[in-house]
Amino acid sequence: MNLHDKLKDIDTYPFHMPGHKRNDKFGILGSEIDITEIDDFDNLHSPSGVIKNTEDKLKSIYKSERSFISVNGSSGGILAAIFAVCNEGGTVIVARNCHKSVYNACMLLKLKIIFIEPQYDLTNGYYTNLKQDAVNSAISRNPEAKAFIITSPTYEGFVSDIKCDIPLIIDAAHGAHFGMPYFPKYPSGDIVISSLHKTLPSLTQTSVVNVFNEKYVDKVKRYMDIFQTTSPSYVLMNSIDICCDYVLNCRNEFGKFYEKLCDLRLVETDNLKIQYNDDISKIVLSCASTNITGSELADIFRNKYKIEPEAVSQNYILLMATIGDTDEGLALLKMAVLETDAKLEYSPAKPIRKPPVDRNEIVVSIADNGILTDTNECVGKVSNEFVYAYPPDIPIIAPNEIITAEAVDYIKNAMADGVNIISDSGQLPNKILTKAGL
Repeated sequence: MNLHDKLKDIDTYPFHMPGHKRNDKFGILGSEIDITEIDDFDNLHSPSGVIKNTEDKLKSIYKSERSFISVNGSSGGILAAIFAVCNEGGTVIVARNCHKSVYNACMLLKLKIIFIEPQYDLTNGYYTNLKQDAVNSAISRNPEAKAFIITSPTYEGFVSDIKCDIPLIIDAAHGAHFGMPYFPKYPSGDIVISSLHKTLPSLTQTSVVNVFNEKYVDKVKRYMDIFQTTSPSYVLMNSIDICCDYVLNCRNEFGKFYEKLCDLRLVETDNLKIQYNDDISKIVLSCASTNITGSELADIFRNKYKIEPEAVSQNYILLMATIGDTDEGLALLKMAVLETDAKLEYSPAKPIRKPPVDRNEIVVSIADNGILTDTNECVGKVSNEFVYAYPPDIPIIAPNEIITAEAVDYIKNAMADGVNIISDSGQLPNKILTKAGL
């Protein structure tokens, strides 16, 4: 029986957790199926029944050796993947546009990070993809590296279709829909992690860890058990089960959805530009050659059209389309693009300086005590915190990196243009937490 069917048929009185007892007097949405590991409802940490059935569906969808449910998002899956492949103190090659969770795993394992930098769009200000030649060169220069870690697709929808002779871990958080009709093929790596909730019909926090190299199955299982709660939400797992059934039974709907996105991509504009990328569902709307910033464009969409973008950057906004979008929603977006474009004026694009990249090997670490240092005085000091754009949580400065003038200028310029730059200490734009005596 499917998990979601079984949850609809609960007929026992709950003298067990959780404390709301499925009582509707509290008005908690979803509480009617919010249970614990009661008899005949399986256990995520030792699945053999309805939860195993859901994981088998994921395995079928992604054609993996084994697929693990994550109710701790892709972040938890990334931690488990890196721990499964790497030993403490080892060396890894990491794409600079990786998510903060990659850095966190490297910090916990005291890994030596060697950065590799993807291609960068200087007009709009985002990373695109890694080239195979750059990958080969990085591995050749660093034969001690035990893993290669990349993000593909990127937040803006660019794919790095690479291969390497060392274990490849791919953060495909934004690629759960890959492999559906007309969309790019699903990424190929030893372990690939995807957020079901980002691009498929599933609830926030739901993800899948797809293991394609059988040698890592047991270790991924071990670390998923460590990093994942022992009280997983049946509300979240129910949404995964429903999502799987939709994907398995309604593949033709993705083809229809893709065709609608093609229609949107063909919109003719004079000033705003929908950028080319590999994932057509990531709509990167550039205002680089107009008289407004990304922040101002986002405000127009919010205030006039009640459209909330996924992300705002200096020269563009990112709008995510998924199988959950309605025809009315897509039509509203098309109208917003056309009407806004007609009111804008051409202005020569000003190149965006790309984020600085540390060319040295680093080990991410955070000292117990840091010093809040004025942003104007922190150049040359060693950071004791993450500074990153949110979303998507890609570090601009990592703990134990030397803070450069270029990094400070990049942060100031981005914040001045309305980009949401935050730090662990929450003291930006005035201060950055640095290491004492360094």
